[in-house]
Amino acid sequence: MGKIACLFPGQGSQSQGMGLDLFEKHQEAKETFELIDKIAGRPLSKLSFEGPESELKRTINTQPTIMSVSLAAWRCWQKLGGPTPQFVAGHSLGELSALVAINCLALEDAVRLVDKRARLMEECPKGAMAAVLKVSPEVLNDVVSSVRNELLGKGRSQDESTVVMANYNTREQLVISGNPDAVQETCKKVKEVGGKAIPLPVGGAFHSPLMSAAAKEFAEELSKADLKSPTSQIVQNFDGRGSDKISEIRSKLERQMESPVRWYESIEYIIENGVDTFVEIGPGTVLTGLVKKINPSVRVMNVFDSQTLEETISQLRQAVAR
Repeated sequence: MGKIACLFPGQGSQSQGMGLDLFEKHQEAKETFELIDKIAGRPLSKLSFEGPESELKRTINTQPTIMSVSLAAWRCWQKLGGPTPQFVAGHSLGELSALVAINCLALEDAVRLVDKRARLMEECPKGAMAAVLKVSPEVLNDVVSSVRNELLGKGRSQDESTVVMANYNTREQLVISGNPDAVQETCKKVKEVGGKAIPLPVGGAFHSPLMSAAAKEFAEELSKADLKSPTSQIVQNFDGRGSDKISEIRSKLERQMESPVRWYESIEYIIENGVDTFVEIGPGTVLTGLVKKINPSVRVMNVFDSQTLEETISQLRQAVAR
């Protein structure tokens, strides 16, 4: 068996009841949920366990609850002897969970930062996003550029013409983000080149230049956090490359909200560095699904409840023993 990477999910992985099984069966999870509730000053665990879905889907609630479940699962992973990963990565919001896992970011700071990030994203100016399928990154980039130039040529402002590549999830699953009209126009052109565009149920232009004011506010909050040297290398969304220096981690995290999530590049980088086993720690199975699309030959596992926790650790021990 090669090296191991642990992955931490982002927005979209939430579901009512997430984390409840871990809370009921593992003291480490119970303590983690209770501590995060105390730091946050609100019952995030109750929201995770009971919903309702309508509240759980709100960005201001989604982000901190996903992080709570991810870190509760991580603490259980550590307690039961889950192996220390050589690499970690998190999708968007998940990058903060990953930083806590490698002792770079204190839990108190992480809860404060996620609360700030979620509020900024919930309150950001109106925007739109759409998933794009069956179009290569290169072709989509050309489409996005042509729409932007077309709108600028018609006298639209920079903001009104903004549409960018926001998520490089796989080479066949991409996301665009920007001004609602610009995104709508891009979706039309995507169909013209044989692709499929699916509007996403969000009200903001996440991971685009329209988030620059929010990113600046987040950076101010981040400057108050005392980052420590990480125990494992983190592969960050900003450039899909590994970071282990505090200044580099901070700089990339500051720019993450207004920059694309380079997920498939991150996974490819991790694999190039000897990783053949990925463990997604937190609610859902979104990230392991993406990893298998990026490289079907690697091993993927999930930890989101007591059964998957115990099974994953057992399987990894058996693999090491062979």
